[in-house]
Amino acid sequence: MRHDGLFYADDASYLGGLLDFVHGGLRRDEPVLVAVPGRNLELVRDGLGGDARRVRLADMAVAGRNPGRIIGTVLRAFAEEHAGRRVRIVGEPIWAGRSDEEYPACAEHEALINVALADTLVHVICPYDSTRLSEPVLEDALRTHPDISDGTSRWTSPGYVDPVVTARSFDRPLPPPPDDADLVVLSTLTGPRGARHRVHEIAEQAGMASERISDLRRIVQELAVNTIVHSGGCGVLLAWVAEGEVRVELQDSGRIPDVLAGRRHPGRGHEDHGLWLVNRLADLVRIHRHPEGTDVRIHVRV
Repeated sequence: MRHDGLFYADDASYLGGLLDFVHGGLRRDEPVLVAVPGRNLELVRDGLGGDARRVRLADMAVAGRNPGRIIGTVLRAFAEEHAGRRVRIVGEPIWAGRSDEEYPACAEHEALINVALADTLVHVICPYDSTRLSEPVLEDALRTHPDISDGTSRWTSPGYVDPVVTARSFDRPLPPPPDDADLVVLSTLTGPRGARHRVHEIAEQAGMASERISDLRRIVQELAVNTIVHSGGCGVLLAWVAEGEVRVELQDSGRIPDVLAGRRHPGRGHEDHGLWLVNRLADLVRIHRHPEGTDVRIHVRV
């Protein structure tokens, strides 16, 4: 497995760094996936011309809206689809439009690629816009990528260290919920039903579409069951509406020691099944581990 960061300054350096990588894979009959956001996807499609039909193209703003699902449903899924073969992936999970809420989950994802794909025959390149992303973001890219390229040369990153240690550095305290957030106490006596019902009401009042309310109810069900089963039978669920999203936070005394929990497809009956489903359905998942337990916050767009 190889994992490179590509620093680009404009469209020309973006295409110069990526098209050689893609065409190199095609010449070697290696499956190629390009998962980049919106405008950049069209830029690559146009740059590839007729070769675009030989490449898997995906809009990362859709497939990777929640960074927590990229490893399992985009990167590892592509590698496993072509098991035993070398594959190439362009993945751009961090772009200038990402919010401050999303960024820690994005950077954590970048660090964990080095763990989750260590046993695969995958070469991943992650582009970074050096003119629009902040200096701290670019410095983080040096910490999460073993090698860096600028499209013309490639060098070992001086900032790269143990990826698990780096991933844990992005496990940051969540911004406090608003004072008027709805609160539901979970226990073995109350079960998840009351939490599902209250969150359903909040989402309905916010104007959320019925199919997304159904997804939100499933998310709450999984979080509540995880708390009741794995956290001594009790916890607190908070819910509120902010910035066009319904946000739900589950606070309990449980522990999630596995840094890849919810990012890999779990076996049937595996305890990570709930977090895997939550990552599949939510627009953003943030997990904060602390001495008293774990806080899990999910965002679902109205």
